[in-house]
Amino acid sequence: MTTEDWRPSASLDILRRRARLLADIRAFFAQRQVLEVETPALAHCGVTDVHLHAIEAHGHGIGRGFLQTSPEYAMKRLLAAGVGDCYQLARAFRGDEVGRRHNPEFTLLEWYRVGWDDNRLMAEVDDLLQVVAGAPDAERVSYQSLFVRNLQLDPANVSLEQVQSCAETLASGAPKFDSVDEGLQFLFAVVLEPKLGFDRPLLVTHFPASQAALARLDPDDARWARRFELYWKGVELANGFWELTDAEEQRKRFEEDNRQRLLLGLSPMELDERFLHALEAGLPDCAGVALGIDRLLMVSAGLDSIEACMAFPWDRA
Repeated sequence: MTTEDWRPSASLDILRRRARLLADIRAFFAQRQVLEVETPALAHCGVTDVHLHAIEAHGHGIGRGFLQTSPEYAMKRLLAAGVGDCYQLARAFRGDEVGRRHNPEFTLLEWYRVGWDDNRLMAEVDDLLQVVAGAPDAERVSYQSLFVRNLQLDPANVSLEQVQSCAETLASGAPKFDSVDEGLQFLFAVVLEPKLGFDRPLLVTHFPASQAALARLDPDDARWARRFELYWKGVELANGFWELTDAEEQRKRFEEDNRQRLLLGLSPMELDERFLHALEAGLPDCAGVALGIDRLLMVSAGLDSIEACMAFPWDRA
């Protein structure tokens, strides 16, 4: 800590640009008659996902709670209640994430479109970037094509030995992998991701079924999930799904997450039964996406750290 740590890390020009970005996003959705909603940042349950670390909160009268890693579960409860197309500019929180592109607290734009699939939503994501960030139109490529084109590996038909060899050849200090999926995720994040979307934004589609998270599987080929991610200038900006609406399948995925957490030495998480009950009541067919506002501002403004886009990042909070 220094005597100058009271000052914001973002310039006043960037803070004004941030305000314009938020206003432009709200205008974008108002024009399309998408409802802005608010849901709790503090809730009773966290997430089971082994890659997301919810920050616990304790207090008199509430016991144990969790700051939300995204507003997804609560927004889907609103969808099940009939709210229709909706979006939120939410504060989200994730532990163990501090760095050039990570801050424990950040701003997330999340929105859902009822009756849409992932293809239609990707077109709207593309429109949003062009309108609010002046981006060129986005390109699309499948996860499988990306691996075949750049690494000469077919993720649908590859051995652990092939994945391990590729990682050790292309990335110094590559760890030993316990599964093909672990190796594929490493290759994607370390080798492929930094090179994506430099000419124009890139939408990567059809992730492996093992990485489906909350997405439904492709009805034409269950090896792949109807999940997409958006990259621009080597930075991941968004993650979207044609949403899973099957409560029984979602419960199985949560339970499998907890089995994986135990194998990794992590504590299992209580399942969010309110969210599961909402799915049982009937989540409408929909597609949804979450987009990082701080990263979008960083990339569109040509900055190299999200700290330059925030008034007070963690080290000044």
